[in-house]
Amino acid sequence: MHKILFICHGNICRSTMAQFVFADLVKRRHVDHLFIIDSAATSREEIGNPPHHGTVRKCREKGVPVLTHYATQLTRADYENYDYLIGMDTWNIRNIMRIISSDPEGKVHKLLQFADSNDDIDDPWYTGDFETTYRDVLRGCEGLLDAILNG
Repeated sequence: MHKILFICHGNICRSTMAQFVFADLVKRRHVDHLFIIDSAATSREEIGNPPHHGTVRKCREKGVPVLTHYATQLTRADYENYDYLIGMDTWNIRNIMRIISSDPEGKVHKLLQFADSNDDIDDPWYTGDFETTYRDVLRGCEGLLDAILNG
């Protein structure tokens, strides 16, 4: 079983989008039984809130099922409970490390590293550009899934 936790600042835009996209990818490849997938925030700002309407709209537009989810905050215990902690940008990675303290098992990654890029996934909360975020999330999720299944 592969346990994946997608992480962004508020857990209502990028990390939930990644959670939904990755869940859809594994289902389409008939390997969903091999994965536990969730998402979390590094901040407390949106705790308890559902996914952003822009994320919901973009996922529906792309045919990606929108799952029931309410924002939660990453905890130190999540490090032990997940195999991969996937941040959306450099700032998320810094905040993940602040919460978990250290990464001795090499579980913390930036999503686009799996697409051979060190780029950040822009936050559509600020940019309003959910299309670019979706394209980057999809690219990263496809790379992550390939890395796990072919790894």
